Amino acid sequence: MATKDELACVYAALILADDQVAVTAEKISTILKAANVTVEPFWPTLFARALDGLNIKDLVSNVGSGAGAAPAAAVGAAPAPAAGGAAPAPKAEAKKEEEKKKAESEESDEDMGFGLFD
Repeated sequence: MATKDELACVYAALILADDQVAVTAEKISTILKAANVTVEPFWPTLFARALDGLNIKDLVSNVGSGAGAAPAAAVGAAPAPAAGGAAPAPKAEAKKEEEKKKAESEESDEDMGFGLFD
């Protein structure tokens, strides 16, 4: 569960990101001081280091996407077919694997006498 100090630093970082200002420990501390919020002195530094080099707006935009924008785009992109023929689609491969597992499961059920249609 987030503490008051953590939430205050998160909100300060979001304010800075919204204003397109670099997130630094000093700027987080300045916003917290202006809001009359006191936090342990290590929190602004911790958040500034954790968010260094990250695009906070992208992080907020992709909260529900799971893996994030760049990895999801890389996974979802299908390889270009070669000149000699088409490459198999990842979905087709996953479907074949699923069918194979299902067939193996059915076989194992039959072996134990638990077949649906004996």
